[in-house]
Amino acid sequence: MAKSLLCSSTLTSFFSSSTSSRNNQIACSSGNIKNQTSSLSWNRRELSLGFMSTFLAVGLVSNERRSRDANAAILEADDDEELLEKVKQDRKKRIERQAVLNSAVKEKGYLQDLVYNLSKVGQAIEKNDLPAASLVLGNGSDTEWVKTANLAFTKLSASPEENSEVETFNSSLASLVTSVNKNDVESSKLAFVSSASAFEKWSSLTGLLGQLKGI
Repeated sequence: MAKSLLCSSTLTSFFSSSTSSRNNQIACSSGNIKNQTSSLSWNRRELSLGFMSTFLAVGLVSNERRSRDANAAILEADDDEELLEKVKQDRKKRIERQAVLNSAVKEKGYLQDLVYNLSKVGQAIEKNDLPAASLVLGNGSDTEWVKTANLAFTKLSASPEENSEVETFNSSLASLVTSVNKNDVESSKLAFVSSASAFEKWSSLTGLLGQLKGI
């Protein structure tokens, strides 16, 4: 009888212990599951926030890039319009300039006289015949063909570069007259080349090069 009670007590204690142990295990398992669920929930939230941040960042970068591209397109369009306007203006100037040249029949005749007389001076200097050169040059600026040539220069010169070549021509021509009057052959040759070169450059700038015989 005592043995039966002992066994019953032992079994009861055993089952109680087992039940308590299982309950503890279940509670621990439940706690672990809750912790894992909570951890998983936070991880998902962090991933979601990270994705949203990345999405927003990409969106901002894309918007900024589109804005830069749009601005660049506007600037490029402005540049194209400015270039087109410049081309139109240049074309208009060329047409106007050509119209002036076509109508300047008298002035081109003056310039043709200049070419003819300069050629005679050059031939005389080449032969060291400075007296013959002097007859053609006269007093330089007061000589008729020099005066009429300057009238043509004034009407047909339209840019600072062209006016600069006219000044060089007149300065070189004055030196040529002085050198010829001094009977200085070498200085006369240098002054002649300088004046002829200035006239040729002016003719090229104005578009007359090739329209005048002898250049």
